[in-house]
Amino acid sequence: MRHSGRSVVKGAYSVSAVPNLLGLVVAVAVAVAAVEIVRRVLKSRLIGPRWGLAEPLVRRCTWPGFATAAVVAANLVYEPTVDRRAPTPPPWVELLDRALALLTIGCVTWLVIQAAYAITDVVLDRLMAVEGDGNRRARRIRTQITLVRRVAAAVVIVVALGAMLFTFPSVRALGAGLLASAGIVGVVAGIAAQSTLGNLFAGLQLAFSDAIRLDDVVVVRGEWGRIEELTLTYVVLRLWDERRLVLPVSYFTQNPFENWTRHGSRVIGHVYIRVEWTVPVEELRTELYHFLREHPLWDQKDWTLQVTDLLPNGLVELRALMSAADSASAWDLKCDAREHLLGYIRRAHPEAVPRFRIVAGDGPWEGEDRSGGGDRA
Repeated sequence: MRHSGRSVVKGAYSVSAVPNLLGLVVAVAVAVAAVEIVRRVLKSRLIGPRWGLAEPLVRRCTWPGFATAAVVAANLVYEPTVDRRAPTPPPWVELLDRALALLTIGCVTWLVIQAAYAITDVVLDRLMAVEGDGNRRARRIRTQITLVRRVAAAVVIVVALGAMLFTFPSVRALGAGLLASAGIVGVVAGIAAQSTLGNLFAGLQLAFSDAIRLDDVVVVRGEWGRIEELTLTYVVLRLWDERRLVLPVSYFTQNPFENWTRHGSRVIGHVYIRVEWTVPVEELRTELYHFLREHPLWDQKDWTLQVTDLLPNGLVELRALMSAADSASAWDLKCDAREHLLGYIRRAHPEAVPRFRIVAGDGPWEGEDRSGGGDRA
């Protein structure tokens, strides 16, 4: 073995004694600096309404960009220092080769996924701003984009992991053997992943059948809430009291549920009031209309006040209906209408306020001493 100041020769295989450490540091520093310059330009000059893609790119791709630039620079500096004509490299060279290959695959995968997410973030942000008649279609597209990009990210990650594993010669040999028994492996894997695959296909079915969408108002197991998150395996329902109900996606394909915004966000709310027979229904109906006409949450479309039942306890049941743009507005409008009607009845027609009459018999009170002369217990 012959030593020189810069290289070590073993047979016909030649590498640097110290693989140009200074050049490696300089190359990595230059690459990282270049990414930082691009980031600063995007952040200071291009972020704004005209360049909607700049902000999500900076937010999502900064660290993946740093990592990818550093690894690519390390590869560019390292590769020229290695003479690969000999069949037997030193062990540390093989280890370094594999480490750089794994890092390159991992960093590029990370960058590709984050860049794809940044691009779709722009579309999702614009869809979230859509209101009115286009809101339903916008929520459907948001749901589909969210699920499709998660599926795509999962596929990219699986492919990247496969590429990483195939950098090992032993795994490549094992893969050839597995291909011969792919049928058995497929059956075993299918049985083991039956639940996961069921949820995966259920999630895709929900997204593309338009059964539920992000921000839909649903009632599940007696709980009212909005679809906050829809993934490939579970659905997060944000309840009215800020609790979160997490259900598997397959629940929505196997069980009935209510979707209040299936064909639109508009909701009709109802208020029940039980009063005496003496209440003037027509006057109360007029008062309800005057209240709704001045209320900002009423959408100026539907309203009514009806006598819906005569109760056994001598009261009459009134039902007030009113429409609102969405479920949250309908809830607030219902509460305000109930409060207003109760206040009006109490002020203008106190005789219609329910009164429960109790008829007492002539027998002794409960707990009274029946032996005579005793005090009540």
